[in-house]
Amino acid sequence: MNEALKRRGLKGKDLARLVGISETQLSMFRAGKVKGVRFSTLARICAVLECPLSDVVTYEFSPSDLESPAPTDEED
Repeated sequence: MNEALKRRGLKGKDLARLVGISETQLSMFRAGKVKGVRFSTLARICAVLECPLSDVVTYEFSPSDLESPAPTDEED
């Protein structure tokens, strides 16, 4: 995400404002400290940054990911 921000000449606070989330929420997302994020928020981030989702989100498998039950739609 940092590279996409640089390409667009934006700072995190600018992105948060344009996406419609708080700077704190964006900061926590960038630090990997959120348990979930709405697809609509990811779509807005990608639209503002004009980048694919893979520039915003990465995933590294950990065996501990299988230890907790999968979230339900009600936890969204």
